[in-house]
Amino acid sequence: MKGIKLWRISVRTAPEAEDAISELLGTVFCQPACSYTDAETRQVTVSVYLPQRPPRAVAASRELALGLERIARDGLDIGAGRVSMKQIRREDWAESWKRHFKPLLIGSALLIKPSWSRRRPLKGQAMVVLDPGLSFGTGRHPTTAFCLRQLTALRRRGEAPSCLDIGSGSGILAIAAAKLGYRPVVALDCDPDSIRIARDNARRNGVFAGIRILCQDLTKLPRRSVRKYSVVCANLISTLLIAERERILAYLHPDGTLVAAGILKAEFEQVREAFESAGLRLTTSRSQNEWRSGAFVWR
Repeated sequence: MKGIKLWRISVRTAPEAEDAISELLGTVFCQPACSYTDAETRQVTVSVYLPQRPPRAVAASRELALGLERIARDGLDIGAGRVSMKQIRREDWAESWKRHFKPLLIGSALLIKPSWSRRRPLKGQAMVVLDPGLSFGTGRHPTTAFCLRQLTALRRRGEAPSCLDIGSGSGILAIAAAKLGYRPVVALDCDPDSIRIARDNARRNGVFAGIRILCQDLTKLPRRSVRKYSVVCANLISTLLIAERERILAYLHPDGTLVAAGILKAEFEQVREAFESAGLRLTTSRSQNEWRSGAFVWR
């Protein structure tokens, strides 16, 4: 990997607009965004990393500028709002993340940490070792953290529940599920890079044999399925959750739980109404910053 370049597109902003700008960058460049906060200045830098220069660089820059203007008009403080596009060495990118990715505890049941951390799990605590890749998903984002908390809460004593992770990204949810005793675990993502990274992460955590990681577009899944899952995690944008509601629910067991995340707070009620009209009811919900997530069961 040494010497291989990456393209970094970053926006420097204020904490208030961090989530909105993360969503904007992810939409424009079709890659999950990541962010870090300077401990002294409290300035936030939100970035996406691409393996090559964006093919529509000028159009993408214009779309990004218009998005920033829209966020500011909505009343959020975007701070400097300064955009940069820079080519960096992959090893520089990796080293920078060592300063910002710290161990994460999900209650007493789960520890998520990077490989360079020496932190050890508590007795009986499952541990996931995960380093950032081009497909981000380290558990820090509020929607991912909600899914992780639900996976720990929904374990059933004396039996192994099953789990389907739709939009798996780095594989963090599927790997955590396997570590927490879910069997079987299936992870789906339509991005080949995400699939490669998720498989590498599963191997590193010793659970590759226990997870089926498939390159699969949700919109191409059958609308009926014989296989049903105890927990279906769908960490997706609200429009996709609503449009593909029938396909998602085809895989949910009659006694199962749908964990729906990736939803902007202003769009949550639309998602809730869509799934309640399909026969589900909301059991748990959590809001953090600009995001709201929920767990649903059949009525």
